[in-house]
Amino acid sequence: MANNLRRIWDADPDAAPKERSSFADDVVGRFRSGRLVKMGNKDVPESLNEWRVTTGDPVVAAKIAELMGGISEEWETDKEDNLQILTTSPSVAIIIEPDGVDASFKMFMPGAGLTHHCDGFEYLSPEEDAGTACGCPSLIAERKLKAQQMRGPKPSVDVKFRLQEDPELGIFRFNSGSWKLVEVLGGLFADLDKYPGKQVRATLTIENVTYTPQKGPRAGQEVSYNKPVIKVLGAYEAAVDVDLPMAA
Repeated sequence: MANNLRRIWDADPDAAPKERSSFADDVVGRFRSGRLVKMGNKDVPESLNEWRVTTGDPVVAAKIAELMGGISEEWETDKEDNLQILTTSPSVAIIIEPDGVDASFKMFMPGAGLTHHCDGFEYLSPEEDAGTACGCPSLIAERKLKAQQMRGPKPSVDVKFRLQEDPELGIFRFNSGSWKLVEVLGGLFADLDKYPGKQVRATLTIENVTYTPQKGPRAGQEVSYNKPVIKVLGAYEAAVDVDLPMAA
């Protein structure tokens, strides 16, 4: 057999068929623990008990539905991840990338974008402000109050990972503004630091917490909320196919 048409691409290289690129190292979707639902004329946040995954790739959406349950459907958004899967899984086995967890404080304002980015004590960006005092209060309670009043930043914990069941599907992101997650970041980073430069096996779980406070305005009432939990299990070693025949 002969490729008798090869020369046409030599004459017009810009039109030549390109090798299909791999998406294994691209961010292909986001894990979300909530959504906005319509109540009257308002969009109200709803906390979910199982993971919601959004993506712009139908192949990725179909695989998520296969692995985690649910069905792929379109949702209203102006972003590229116009497909969502309301999975039936509250937990997923993941592989965290080296340096795959980034934590900081951020404040976004409508029409202005990111207006405050710090580590709680000094600005991280923009470059001209990096390293200077950010003016945030020292006490956690005061930080929370200012964030609620839109006068200060809130936590932004960003995690990049692969799925243990299909690492080649691509990289996923999970971003959380949970103060509960901030409380355990010290332990999380300590666990990750045990495996420097390596991919790490972990679980990402939506965990429900229910308790009855003894003091305060809700004393005696049952309180329930969901929080994201990341549990590090150890270093990840890619599987090696030992059945391949050795070269002669």
